[in-house]
Amino acid sequence: MSTARIRIGIVGAGANTRDRHIPGFKLIPGVELTGVVNRSPESSNRIAQQHGIPKTYSTWQELVADPDIDAVMIGTWPNLHADVTVAALNAGKHVLTEARMARDLDEARRMHAAAKAHPDRVAMIVPSPFGLVHDTFIKELIRDDFLGDIREVVVIGADDTFRDYTKFLHWRQDREISGNNILMMGILHETVSRWISSPSHVFAQSATFEPTRPSPDEQKQVPITVPESVQILTRYPDGARGIYHMSGSILFGPGKQIHLYGARGTIKVEFGAEEKLYVGRAAQKELTF
Repeated sequence: MSTARIRIGIVGAGANTRDRHIPGFKLIPGVELTGVVNRSPESSNRIAQQHGIPKTYSTWQELVADPDIDAVMIGTWPNLHADVTVAALNAGKHVLTEARMARDLDEARRMHAAAKAHPDRVAMIVPSPFGLVHDTFIKELIRDDFLGDIREVVVIGADDTFRDYTKFLHWRQDREISGNNILMMGILHETVSRWISSPSHVFAQSATFEPTRPSPDEQKQVPITVPESVQILTRYPDGARGIYHMSGSILFGPGKQIHLYGARGTIKVEFGAEEKLYVGRAAQKELTF
């Protein structure tokens, strides 16, 4: 058994990094949290003290250049994912970056090219957590023709996350930070793509109902530059049709769900406090859990 250590440096210790990744890394034998850099020296020092991380840095570039770091975990907002990923791979580090991968296709292609140029380095993106509980069983149902020919696909991510317009502009509502990523669209599309093929045709519309929010940095209103509501129609190579409904501005919305409707059966998955799977066929009176 190998006794080699993997020394991890963290760039950006957001909530998911603090709540998920740092505790997870600590449970893995041979993994050492070596350094961290956050948005300010104060927050870097605070994270280091809270989690027993020995080193902090003034900039992410310093962390990436540190020979004591073997792998870089990127937990920043999406606007830094491409730059840090490319620099870390070029410095000979392994990389794990939070989703969303990048702000746009050009940045994603830069990251992909850097990963291809360093095939001996591991380059990973944190996967969508949705659907993992029942993923294997859903794939088995589809493989065993439980659905029959898939006719309709429904993907929903609609709630009131951003309905309160008195709250500060969130980074997910700022195109400069979030890029082309909109609401739950990417993470739910990634989830459903584990089970069905990609669409061949896509039509979409979007809306922003309130154009401004209070700035978190200045005492003024600033524009919302990422849509608050998106509806997408899709067509698949086999003739199936799809509907995506994404919104962050509706009261008592349906939350996050994926429905697969086939000629023979139905699969519904709900993603709330727990992941719930419902299935049914024509002979049943209702879906079963």
